[in-house]
Amino acid sequence: MVLEVAHNEVFGFIRPDVDAHTLGITSIGKLLEKCGYRVFIGDVSIAKAVNSISKLDNISLLCKWIIDNRITRLGFSYRLDPHDAQYSFGKVYHLLNTKKLFHDLGGSLKAIYFAGLPDSCKRIKQEYHNRVPVFMGDETQIETLKRIGVPERKIPTSIQKGSKYDDERMLFARNLINSGKYKFQLPFDCSGYSTYGTNKDTLVERIRLNRILGNPPLTRAHVGPYNPNYKEALKEFKSWLKTLSETKFLDIISIGSSQLSQSDFGLDWKNKPNGGGVPINSERDLVEIWEASRPMLVRTYAGTRNIPNLAKIYEKTINIAWHALSFWWFNKIDGRGAYSVKQNLEQHIETLIVIAKTGKPFEPNIPHHFAFRGADDYTYVLSAYLAAITAKKHGIRYFVLQIMLNTPKYTWGVQDLAKARALLKLVRELEDNSFKVFLQPRAGLDYFSPDLEKAKIQLAAVSAMMDDIEPENMNSPDIIHVVSYSEAVKLATPDIINESIQITLKSIIEYRKQKHHGSMDNMINNIEVNERTNDLEKEVKAIVNLIEKNIPNPFTAQGLYNIFEKGIMPVSYLWEGRAEFKNAVKWETSVVNGVVSVIDERGNPINPSERIKSILFK
Repeated sequence: MVLEVAHNEVFGFIRPDVDAHTLGITSIGKLLEKCGYRVFIGDVSIAKAVNSISKLDNISLLCKWIIDNRITRLGFSYRLDPHDAQYSFGKVYHLLNTKKLFHDLGGSLKAIYFAGLPDSCKRIKQEYHNRVPVFMGDETQIETLKRIGVPERKIPTSIQKGSKYDDERMLFARNLINSGKYKFQLPFDCSGYSTYGTNKDTLVERIRLNRILGNPPLTRAHVGPYNPNYKEALKEFKSWLKTLSETKFLDIISIGSSQLSQSDFGLDWKNKPNGGGVPINSERDLVEIWEASRPMLVRTYAGTRNIPNLAKIYEKTINIAWHALSFWWFNKIDGRGAYSVKQNLEQHIETLIVIAKTGKPFEPNIPHHFAFRGADDYTYVLSAYLAAITAKKHGIRYFVLQIMLNTPKYTWGVQDLAKARALLKLVRELEDNSFKVFLQPRAGLDYFSPDLEKAKIQLAAVSAMMDDIEPENMNSPDIIHVVSYSEAVKLATPDIINESIQITLKSIIEYRKQKHHGSMDNMINNIEVNERTNDLEKEVKAIVNLIEKNIPNPFTAQGLYNIFEKGIMPVSYLWEGRAEFKNAVKWETSVVNGVVSVIDERGNPINPSERIKSILFK
């Protein structure tokens, strides 16, 4: 039983640096701040110390951090291998106990919590019993706060509100999954063109035929087994690809390459940890993957070093279906690469030029990375819109617009829908004979429950929302990035990926039928969604107008850097680079009634364009 949290207590959250998942930590930190508590999140130096906590200097660093910040409640997050999670948490717990930092030994820590995968939580619960409350990510905001020990009187009423649209979709999804109808969903054939499955095949051609046939959206999935053995991992991956190609549910394979593959491709890895994901370190590896994946289209992550050159290698080896770049991300500030933000932007602009010469599509892997770090809804839309303008100006002809829904997972569906529609409307206005947009929605990274049956219902519900982005367009979306329902528990095997695709496709087909018969609302005329969509569109246009008039060459590497550095796109959760981007981290954001807004010291939303004026005209 955890003691009730007093009004003056302080929370600290840590993770080992091998685990790059930070969204849950920042989300719960924000919740606790809304309840009136001070929260500290360990930076990269603390994460590295936690990873090698047995070293004397590292435990001293962690203890000093706890004592200096007067932390009374410590949260530990680890969302990778359950055995490693138990071992890593156990070392931290043991050393904190040895150093007498727990309250019953005279220290400041009144409680320690653990968050991780269900199997990890089970192990922790068996070993520590009620001394360590565990969190699997399935908890509602209210459940999370109560388990931590926050008294109900401290929980704001806004956190307890819900959304009618979300409830209705969940009911539709529950009925669909309980009926089992999705299990009989068959794949759709789109092989009727001459280059299908060859090294001349393209996403554009596959979408063209799929539209003509009137099929549901093409499906893309992120795939890759976890195996620390290089050769065994590749062998298993190729076996998975063979299964997926034969069963025909998946149209586009997105290689789940490891962090090391992205940062050190072609180098001697020596004893560096692979960090999870498929290890790929040669052109031969890529060619073998392409051969095993026939006739699926293939794509993969961009590199984090020598990015233009790696893009050329992807063209040569896997005929990459489309390229994705993150502009401000996947570098030093998020621990995903060695470049500074400015260097990263320079590399990405250079890579855009390479992509434009190939005629391949480009995807901005951008807006959700801002959302992960506390950005408001306007910034979510703005960041992708800036990327679209930049892409067009650098010769990109086809633009894959990925929209991650449920981010953060506490966003209400009507607000999520408005955000998606506003962004799509802005980007579609750029379309002409030389620039076309393909919509690709997906579920959020931390959306799914570790209860697999509940997760299937969630997948069906978010699939229905995808159809509400452009409900009048039967060819929309063009692609769905299918996130497997097992996301919160384990890597998806081919069987799980195929079942997730069946759920996604059947949900869209049935949802369209029910809307046609009037048993589900047609959200095209929903007043709340339309008003919010118009507001987002109007404000983002005003911000871009201000940027174009006041920041020189805004769609260059230097211009995009200046936009971020000036604080136009706030990221209050940013872990590293806070000094360099002090103007971006100083803005407070909060989720109120399902909307993420920048707020003032009284908690009231700040008008976005007025905030930008205060930045540019100070």
